[in-house]
Amino acid sequence: MRFVRTGRRWPAAAAIIAGVALLVAAVGAAAAGWRRGAEPPPVSRECDIPPIGLGKCHIVAMGEAAREVAGGSVRTLQERLRGNPSDAQAWARLGAEYVELARSTADPSYYGKAQGALDRSLALLPDGNGAAMLGLGALANARHDFAAAREWAQRAAAVLPDTAEVYGVLADALTQLGDADGATAAVQRMLDLRPSVASFGRASYDLELHGRLDEARTAMERAMADATTPDEAAFCRYYLGELAFNAGRPDEAQREYEQGLAVAPGHSALREGTAKVAAAAGDPQRALQIYRELVAAAPLPQYLQEYAALLAATGRAGDAAEQYAVLAQQQRLAEAAGATDDLTAALVAADRGDAAEALRRASAEWGRRQHVLVADAMAWALHLSGRDDEALQYADRAAALGTVDATLAYHRGMILRALGRYSAATDALAAALRINPYFSPVHAPLAAEALGQLRSQSPSQSPSQSPSQLRGGR
Repeated sequence: MRFVRTGRRWPAAAAIIAGVALLVAAVGAAAAGWRRGAEPPPVSRECDIPPIGLGKCHIVAMGEAAREVAGGSVRTLQERLRGNPSDAQAWARLGAEYVELARSTADPSYYGKAQGALDRSLALLPDGNGAAMLGLGALANARHDFAAAREWAQRAAAVLPDTAEVYGVLADALTQLGDADGATAAVQRMLDLRPSVASFGRASYDLELHGRLDEARTAMERAMADATTPDEAAFCRYYLGELAFNAGRPDEAQREYEQGLAVAPGHSALREGTAKVAAAAGDPQRALQIYRELVAAAPLPQYLQEYAALLAATGRAGDAAEQYAVLAQQQRLAEAAGATDDLTAALVAADRGDAAEALRRASAEWGRRQHVLVADAMAWALHLSGRDDEALQYADRAAALGTVDATLAYHRGMILRALGRYSAATDALAAALRINPYFSPVHAPLAAEALGQLRSQSPSQSPSQSPSQLRGGR
């Protein structure tokens, strides 16, 4: 079935988090009675991992019901393998379930279990084992080894050329590696094979990356029409909410989050959305309460980072430092399990004023992948280090796809300001606040302050701040 829009195929896209991944699981519907059809194929989960907000790396945790189903699937497969330890397909499925649990629980110990199960599957069936190859690709994406994920997905595609999930894993990897055209082609193939929540979610993110926000929303609405499980519906509502919030429409975003919570009560990603809306509405205490509950139940990097930033913005530096310490411990555990996330580390270091560490981490990430978010992190780290001519080059790369994002515009504006290009800086900072005046509890006020100072000057005047202030230093 081919979806045609204005005389052409639906545009495609990759949907991966420059952080940790979410697997949208049709199999997860069993507990809630939403599942349709027969038993899923050996690798049944589809990677749907759009970055949230595009200014940071984010993840979406699946709901409690789906986590219970994933745990139940693991137990069932373990029992099956006790009776038949030579079942290569069961080992592949077990590996995929372990990847799911690692991503949804923030417990990186599952990555090692996934690796072991998938390696066992491949050892039992070394030729033509597309399920194991696909699982290893998904695992590599989750660990942020995107080059390896690309290789495994390409190997899987040679065995399973008509399996949609293969092209989802491939598109996720290609997006993060900076191959936008390749990612688009991969998701178009995925759409052609299986129009679904997974494929339309990727299409939505690709359109968002290219600044085509109305079409991104249309694609996500199409994904919502295909949702058949509470978790899929929650996923779609969350990203519809994110599109609204990132466009500066918090009331609309709140409605989407609430509709998602109506079908998936307690869903952590949707609650994270409500926390952002509360902060935007001028109720930081409510937002902090939600974040406090979230990190207690799901200490995921996204939530810890946002919670710490809001604590810092409300003058609770000591409490923020505690959350940053928890986040650092989470990162150490992930790295010990083979997962690398220098992008999040770079953003945290920048938030904490450690320009050298931010640049070191961002440079390490850039060496592995050339995604829009990594280019932006490089630009900001170089700016904080006083290297604004170089910073602008990376800001240009971050803008190359046409992404409409307040954080990217803010960073660009502050870099231009430090370079003395005040007219261009004014335009960029005004664009940031026009796109989303609530984009950050820390940086949105700084953007407004800088914009006000620029507008109060005559064209011949220069700002009175010191170089570190012009760089946004704290």
